Amino acid sequence: MRGDQGDGQGITRARDAPVAATVKSNRTTAATTKEMTMRIFVAGGTGVVGRPLVEALVSHGHQVTVSTRRTDSFPLVEALGARPVVMDGLDETGIRHAIFGAEPEVMINLMTALSAPSRDYGTWLALTNRLRSEGTNLLMNAAAEAGCRRVVAQSASFMIEPGPGATDESAMPYLDGPEPLGSHVHANIEAETRVLNTPAIEGVVLRYGFLYGAGTSIGPGGDIATAVKAGEMPIVGEGAGRYPLVHVRDAASATLNAIDRGGAGIYNIVDDEPAPQAEWLPYLAQLLDAPPPRRVSEEAAEQQFGVQAVYYGNQLRAASNAKAKARLGFAPEYPSWRDGFRKVFG
Repeated sequence: MRGDQGDGQGITRARDAPVAATVKSNRTTAATTKEMTMRIFVAGGTGVVGRPLVEALVSHGHQVTVSTRRTDSFPLVEALGARPVVMDGLDETGIRHAIFGAEPEVMINLMTALSAPSRDYGTWLALTNRLRSEGTNLLMNAAAEAGCRRVVAQSASFMIEPGPGATDESAMPYLDGPEPLGSHVHANIEAETRVLNTPAIEGVVLRYGFLYGAGTSIGPGGDIATAVKAGEMPIVGEGAGRYPLVHVRDAASATLNAIDRGGAGIYNIVDDEPAPQAEWLPYLAQLLDAPPPRRVSEEAAEQQFGVQAVYYGNQLRAASNAKAKARLGFAPEYPSWRDGFRKVFG
């Protein structure tokens, strides 16, 4: 399974990534002593967040086991210095065998299925929804039985009810959103609840923003970048949706910190500058030497792309990263998407 890419306006898909540059940690000392070394299991650790994360975990001296669905990913995992294991995220027997064999002190759940091709947004999300709900439940059961003490799980920061003002981790999720948004939000919240309420486990939920950088949809050759370059990704309505963006290496860095920092709870992993669609799309188009994005009405966007295009493009609320900064020591290398975009596309 691959790390979640986010979905832009639902007209793009996640992409695989090459091994990323080493993640910078915000720590003052590396976990290189025997006393600080931990056994860590990364479920779905070959995606765009998983690869730089695994590389960083190994460089800090941890013993890392990485699950993948296919044996052809073994050379990649081994090149990162980790031990690979085949695991289907919906197979209870396989999950128990993998986790019991690793005996992890910490488990990191990055499982999604967002690289699977589909033109239909709901179909594209269906397997990821099952991994978030059913898969997370199976993982947590096995982790608890194996004596795991902390679980760090991926979620999304872009699933909050429309309304005025910025949001934090306590904001109401969009549970009554139109389909297929509603089902995706329910699956995420079900996963978060299971992670946070499993006895004897410290549950940490990281709500990533829309990922950008190498291998993501908002990266060189990615689906969003390709659509923008072709003039095929419009601004919806006023373009008032404020995207929570985060560079893929910053997401990995926050995850590295979360293995032993901060208390149990939910953290938004986003940059410092929520990005209105009416600002970031033209900026990206300019960097790509692409035509300025056209504008479409909410009605036209819903008809052409789906309800998610309206939600993300014109209704999405800003998300704060203050809690992650204060408790996880989150210090993004790219606090503004403007600087990050210039680095990625410059």
